[in-house]
Amino acid sequence: MSKQLSKAKKLTAKDMVTTGIFSTIFTVFMLLGGVFFATNPVLTFLMPLGAALLPGPVYLLLSAKVPKKGSITILGILVGIFMFITGMHWSMAVGFMVLGIIADIITASGKYKNLKLTIVGYSLFMLANTTSYALFFLDQKNYLAYMKKNSTANPAYFDTMVSTGKSWMLPAIIIGTIICAIISGLIGKKLLRKQFRKAGIVS
Repeated sequence: MSKQLSKAKKLTAKDMVTTGIFSTIFTVFMLLGGVFFATNPVLTFLMPLGAALLPGPVYLLLSAKVPKKGSITILGILVGIFMFITGMHWSMAVGFMVLGIIADIITASGKYKNLKLTIVGYSLFMLANTTSYALFFLDQKNYLAYMKKNSTANPAYFDTMVSTGKSWMLPAIIIGTIICAIISGLIGKKLLRKQFRKAGIVS
């Protein structure tokens, strides 16, 4: 009996495929929300907020479809790899991987049936998009050296960031991202209410 329970908790090949599909959808939604801001050196500081607005329902649905430890961690790894290979600062990739593990632990603590904990996990997960901006404000010299060497963006893009960015923006970005993530999670909760009830997931 214990072996059967242990086996049921492990990710299967089907779970991996499902997680991969949802990770792709999650990334698309995140890009749709953030790309408008990311391409503009003045508005780029709003990117984490925009990126957090759309993927909430996808995160909630993934946690309901694959309610097993490791699903959110895999999401974090896949999104992190994507962000790295598309020229984002390495800290963003690390942020998604580390916060993916933390979000997985938080979501799992509610046995994937507590929407409040799931939304908390999602909110923390989306803070990964703020890590690059944190380094911009806290270690600007090294940040700029890395990005000007590895990014496809024009150097003038980063010069505009420097002239536009103010120290008060970092806490505003973090708080704003959390607020947008919570809003996205609540929208997902409302949109997917029927599915969650069938799965026995509580708010």
